[in-house]
Amino acid sequence: MAYQTRKVKYCHVTVPSRPGQGTRILEPLKDAGVNLLAFTGFPVGGRKAQVDLVTDDIRGVQRVAKENDWRLSKVKKGFLVQGTDEIGAVDKVLSRLADEDINVTAVDAVAAGKGRFGMIFWVNPAKYNKAARVLKAK
Repeated sequence: MAYQTRKVKYCHVTVPSRPGQGTRILEPLKDAGVNLLAFTGFPVGGRKAQVDLVTDDIRGVQRVAKENDWRLSKVKKGFLVQGTDEIGAVDKVLSRLADEDINVTAVDAVAAGKGRFGMIFWVNPAKYNKAARVLKAK
């Protein structure tokens, strides 16, 4: 299986868990020309949701956040994997980490069509550099 793993940066914003909040975040980013590599949101309790913004343009996200009065988290790190979709594609990546005793704290993966898959995942910050070496992440 051919795949590439890259290091990515992201931050998150907490929003009310109600209709339209994704668009409230995405539209200003689009209008400012900020490209997202991944966007994920999930409930965190108390009628709130966390929206993760993964990008090569963290400064652009920070600029838009400031203009829109969003409270962003500190910048964090994760990994983005893109490659050929086949049975076991995700397991081939995750098993390499497991073999090195690296726990994945969260993961999202999807078949992207035309024989491709994508996956984003996070590890404990103390294991980030080791995971990057194991997966030859750029």
